[in-house]
Amino acid sequence: MIGKLNHIAIAVPDLQAASALYRDTLGAKVSAPVEQPEHGVYTVFVELPNTKIELIHPLGEKSPIANFLARNTSGGVHHICYEVDDILAARDQLKAKGARVLGDGEPRIGAHGKPVLFLNPKDFTGTLVEIEQK
Repeated sequence: MIGKLNHIAIAVPDLQAASALYRDTLGAKVSAPVEQPEHGVYTVFVELPNTKIELIHPLGEKSPIANFLARNTSGGVHHICYEVDDILAARDQLKAKGARVLGDGEPRIGAHGKPVLFLNPKDFTGTLVEIEQK
C-alpha cells in the first residue's frame, strides 16, 4: 500500500538556525520558509537526493507544533510521510485493519498541495504517520 518515503518532519524551535544547519553545515539545498496557516506551521524543505526533510515551526499560539515543542524543547522528529497511490483507498484499507485516522477522516491539502491524512501514533509504534497522495 505505501510507496516511497516522501519526507521526515522535524519540529524545530528556531527555524533560521535549523535551516542554516542543513544549508551551511550539511550543504543541502534548503527552501525559503513558507507559511501554512491552515496547518498552523511554517515549513522549510531540505532537498535530498532520495527524500526531503521538512522543518516545521509554530505559526501562532494554537499551532499543534507549539504543544510538541513545549514537551520537546530542543525539537525532534514529529512525523514521517509516505506516499500512496489513492489516499481514499489507503484510508479505507487502514481503517479496515484497525488503524485510526486523526481528525474527521477526510483528507486535507498538505504543504505540497496534495491530499494528506494523519494516522494515530498509538497504532504505529509511537510514530505519527502522514500519508500523502502521489
